[in-house]
Amino acid sequence: MTSDSMTAGAPLAAKIPTTREFHGDSFTDNYEWLREKTSNQVLDHLKAENSYTDSVTSNQEQLRADIFEEIKSRTVETDLSVPTRRRGWWYYTRSVEGKPYTIQCRVKAEDSADARKDWTPPEIDPVQPLEGEQVLLDGNELAEGQPFFSLGGMAINEPSNLLAYCIDTQGDERFTLYIKDLETGQLLPDVIEGVFYGLTFSPDSSTVYYLVVDDTWRPHQVRAHKLGTDPATDTVIFQEDDPGMWLGFDLSTDHQQLLISSGNSEYAETSVLDLNDPQAQVRLLVPRSLRLLHGVDLLPGADARAVITHDYQAPNNMVSLVELSELGADTDPASWTTVLAHESTVKVEGTALTATHLVLSVRRDTCERVQLIALESLGTESQQAIIEPAFDEELFTAAATFANLEAPLIRIGYTSDFTPARVYDLWLDDLELVLRKQTPVNDYDSAQYLSTREWATAADGTKIPLTVMRRADLDTSVPNPVLLYGYGSYEASMDPGFGIPRLSVLDRGVIFVIAHVRGGGELGRDWYLQGKKLTKKNTFTDFVDATNYLIDTGWADPARIVALGGSAGGLLMGAIANLAPQLYTAIIAQVPFVDPLTSILDPELPLSALEWEEWGNPIEDKEVYDYMKSYSPYENVTAVSYPRIAAVTSLNDTRVLYVEPAKWVAKLREVGTGSEPILLKTEMEGGHGGASGRYEAWKNRAWDYAFALNALGKNTGSAK
Repeated sequence: MTSDSMTAGAPLAAKIPTTREFHGDSFTDNYEWLREKTSNQVLDHLKAENSYTDSVTSNQEQLRADIFEEIKSRTVETDLSVPTRRRGWWYYTRSVEGKPYTIQCRVKAEDSADARKDWTPPEIDPVQPLEGEQVLLDGNELAEGQPFFSLGGMAINEPSNLLAYCIDTQGDERFTLYIKDLETGQLLPDVIEGVFYGLTFSPDSSTVYYLVVDDTWRPHQVRAHKLGTDPATDTVIFQEDDPGMWLGFDLSTDHQQLLISSGNSEYAETSVLDLNDPQAQVRLLVPRSLRLLHGVDLLPGADARAVITHDYQAPNNMVSLVELSELGADTDPASWTTVLAHESTVKVEGTALTATHLVLSVRRDTCERVQLIALESLGTESQQAIIEPAFDEELFTAAATFANLEAPLIRIGYTSDFTPARVYDLWLDDLELVLRKQTPVNDYDSAQYLSTREWATAADGTKIPLTVMRRADLDTSVPNPVLLYGYGSYEASMDPGFGIPRLSVLDRGVIFVIAHVRGGGELGRDWYLQGKKLTKKNTFTDFVDATNYLIDTGWADPARIVALGGSAGGLLMGAIANLAPQLYTAIIAQVPFVDPLTSILDPELPLSALEWEEWGNPIEDKEVYDYMKSYSPYENVTAVSYPRIAAVTSLNDTRVLYVEPAKWVAKLREVGTGSEPILLKTEMEGGHGGASGRYEAWKNRAWDYAFALNALGKNTGSAK
């Protein structure tokens, strides 16, 4: 790479070649030695990279500080969530100005003959504690003195006097489980190391169920811990031995059954354990041999039926009703009773149950919505019509955040690109929708911003949805600088949602665009299938085609376009850097999956085997190997002029290892011919989401946006 004042002094990684051989192909890797995380040579190199990055971006320090202060000043730091009632208590979280972590609280609920009164949340002062308020966990106290802090999960027992919770102080998503007596405030002696997300108590409170991961960080066991016993004697309730399956569990709606699920992106299996019968064995409900993606909800009490959302001859899913006696190894989905038939234009995402209604999460016209069907006459000719609460925006996200058997309502979370998060309660008797809260934002007027839907055309004629966000007063008669974001993997949808940090970009005259490329889930299952495995390149070419559309239609100044993506979206960033480096002024790749073939070829690496259902198995299939090698960013770096690039990663990330961007940056510098700086920024104490705490998260976002704005020529002056 040509040296000048911007690139001189870049760390030079030693070239220590190793050879990888598969399917008759030989690949020489000069930088695989960077994988040795505990090596002083590696750590010194990462620190040198951080120093170089600090030097090159020193002109952005004030801009970063300005963006951080804008985020902070717009955020109402002392705030609280809308209380949620569970088993006689109101639960809520507080946030306090100057403190980075939330505080978990509760207060006793009152009961009367008036259900609406009982289920109307109490008015709570964001500053002063409510009379009788009990602090369950203060994240700020738990995080004190720790380099990193993350709360991995919480569970409260049926009598509501015990709290199980787990915390991570390293960023590697391996948690320590504690149990707190909420009457005395003391911790029980039961402490369990190496726990993953997911906790629950047995109905009699004698046992805690939890997940553990194997050496590849894949959850593979459900264990039961009897309170007061040695964790070394904990019972393995279920073990998933298939390295390509991810294990999880949940409680049934009535809290009497443990639903255990194993799955990947293509099929799943569900079993159940009766928590009231000490002699009960795990019973299979829906076998993996059916190759169904599905979810199961058990109707409560004596109603021995299950509601199953599944994709049997229904790519976008359908909903069925079936007797529990008909489930098992030989169950036949063709015989299940249809509750909601398949539609090509509507994707059923999942269901939940109340005492009176089935709650549906569906996606239509790219947006997530809430629907309800009365349980009375469900699955019969008399089944009642679908109910959908109406909202007044075209692009929005509405999701049921609370539904259970005792509540006469469901809670709905609502947001859009320029509507701060709202909380609604929907009363189930008369379907009255009540706004409980809209998140307050300082110095903000939604009328100053616009969000519209555009459609780019891919080379094969496919229409690609784009979300275009800008200030309402921006002059769009001329091309403008654009920050273009993309993801496009795992059927994840980039749904409308409000974000304070984005305002700092828009206020500086930049258009923020989300390209909803194939591989995501915005347009149903087929949209995902067109961007995975042997069609993965559609994700990358869609992004390039979206970029060209923005240029051709006059939205974007072709000399001022920055691309942004993280994790699998970081793979997208690496791919478009090779496909069309000339289109981008800069690229920001957050925790980027840029060496996918090396990682997936090693099933011993964290989560690698699970990735086979997303990308294919290059170990066993030469066609998959060749296809992945043809797009792997690291293996396709060539002697071209790359734009300025920032690869941002975390040393303790277990999902995308830091070594991938470290190797990629070293090779870009070695092979690329341009003069723009290639940067590696490593958070030395963070995980996949970076450093912990809201202030550190804001600083990270400010860093990324300042890098983008500087590249777009917006590092002068203040925001509007």
